[in-house]
Amino acid sequence: MQLWEVASGREVRTMQGHTDWVWGVAFSPDGRLLASGSDDQTVRLWEVASGQLLRTLEGHTNCVNSVVFSSDGRLLASGSDDQTVRLWEVGTGAQRQVLAGHKTDVRAIAWSPEGSIVFSRVGVSAQSSEDGAVHLWHVASGRSV
Repeated sequence: MQLWEVASGREVRTMQGHTDWVWGVAFSPDGRLLASGSDDQTVRLWEVASGQLLRTLEGHTNCVNSVVFSSDGRLLASGSDDQTVRLWEVGTGAQRQVLAGHKTDVRAIAWSPEGSIVFSRVGVSAQSSEDGAVHLWHVASGRSV
């Protein structure tokens, strides 16, 4: 995975660790961390300044398509082809919750500004009734709203 400086167009560094395609990346709100999700079924957290791999988050059983930090930077959400959204503690790497109930791949995720709701969008699938609908999850309870 490569990090580029936008103003100059020069490559700043290469971050190595994933063993397959990277599909999703996100900067933490303070810009110090970068999260990446991959076909290797992992989420990785990187220190932007050094490019150092801080931790690998494991638990998904299929490709990780999307990653996003909460607005306070304490939680990270990841969406996967395993039909789940997982919430992780950024500071420890601990898996906090698994939000399950989708019938197809989770393609995109977002946090509400105050961090109480996670939105997840699924892909279109001929095998299910999913049509790219958005699901809303209450973070405290882990329930779909």
